[in-house]
Amino acid sequence: MPVARAQALVPGLVIADADPHGDAAGLHRLALWASQRFSPVVAADPPDGLVIDTTGADHLHGGEPAMLEALVGRLAASGVEARAAVADTWGAAHAAARFAIRPSGPTILVVPPGRTAPFLRGLPVAALRLEPDLVEGLRTLGLERIGELMDRPRAPLALRFGPMPALRLDQALGAVAEPVDPVRSPDPVEARRVFGEPIAAAETIARNIGKLVAALCAGLAQRGLGARRLDLVFQRVDGTPQNVRVGTARPVRDPARLTRLLCEKIDTVDPGHGIEVMTLTAIVAEPLAASQTVSPLAEETEPDISGLIDVLANRVGAHRLYRFAPVASEVPERSVARVPPLAPAADDGASGWRADWPRPPRLLSPPEPIETMALLPDHPPVWFAWRGVRRRVRRADGPERIHAEWWKRDAELTAVRDYFRVEDEAGGRYWIYRAGDGEHAETGSQRWFLHGIFA
Repeated sequence: MPVARAQALVPGLVIADADPHGDAAGLHRLALWASQRFSPVVAADPPDGLVIDTTGADHLHGGEPAMLEALVGRLAASGVEARAAVADTWGAAHAAARFAIRPSGPTILVVPPGRTAPFLRGLPVAALRLEPDLVEGLRTLGLERIGELMDRPRAPLALRFGPMPALRLDQALGAVAEPVDPVRSPDPVEARRVFGEPIAAAETIARNIGKLVAALCAGLAQRGLGARRLDLVFQRVDGTPQNVRVGTARPVRDPARLTRLLCEKIDTVDPGHGIEVMTLTAIVAEPLAASQTVSPLAEETEPDISGLIDVLANRVGAHRLYRFAPVASEVPERSVARVPPLAPAADDGASGWRADWPRPPRLLSPPEPIETMALLPDHPPVWFAWRGVRRRVRRADGPERIHAEWWKRDAELTAVRDYFRVEDEAGGRYWIYRAGDGEHAETGSQRWFLHGIFA
């Protein structure tokens, strides 16, 4: 329908531009995900479905109903609403999932084996995956159900509509085979070296690491990829593997840089009586386009610190490296987020923190309760006790009232906080607040908390 009519029918309707290529790519990734968890034979069923051949795989999940429950449940946990059906044929399962499952009822359906024809008879002809003009033409002749199409002679229909209605019907009934062309995940880029004599010296291992990295980078360059995570597996003569894993902040295929990261892990490898095989695999790779060499005469650009981040991340752990980024929120503990060191700046309107009311460089998580004495509702405390120490307030500024984010949950509809910046007799400056407006109980508990410390 026209957009204007849809907006009139549904106030607040969210409208976005169609992205068929992005939808197809997302459906392909979803098919790859299903092929790794449910059955190796999975294909995309555009524009909004998957077809899975569960032959020999359903018993691994406790049967067909249990497998469908697990599939729909995992998709729902990721925010994807789905309906799933099992039938003898691709066409029958397609029809069952889209036309036999009601939105208000169960989300799964199992068509009993051998009952495909009776099941299909009551479904509309659109369930046979026919083009809209064919469906409309069949309806013009009074053929609205698949059962009515089954009972009609095929020759007159073929003369008027071509062979497609009969072909789709035969495919759904299993009279014509319809093989599934499964999606296949691309093979990871890998380099391998097998030694005639076992090696054990650190220098020899480092030299062969350099050769493996050079071969791996050549393979990455052919595919236009850069490595984000590398696994190096050492196979010892006694059959015990030794593993080394390194990661990068950005896609990389610089042999010197990757070799340096891997060689720093040699001390963690126990060669035992010797290493027979070394295998280097780029288990995570991302597109990396060729870059232009910077001329010495060109203007200075921002220095690349990704190499330093890679070294530190592989030494102390990637989860220990982050930077703080502003978030568009008035609630102090929600106005900051941890992001990766090289994450791009978010374009969500949160270009920085507020400057009209300074924020302390150190926030306590969670805010710690304090004991105070204050004249309600707008006066700051005369003194407050925190961590067993009583502090007399010499100066104070405030209150700064912050309203809760009522659009997130009902509990924050009326909640407010009154913040004060206070300074004690020793010169310490603190950021304290009262939960509530000091008058109405529904706005908060009226208790006091210390939320931050100024430098």
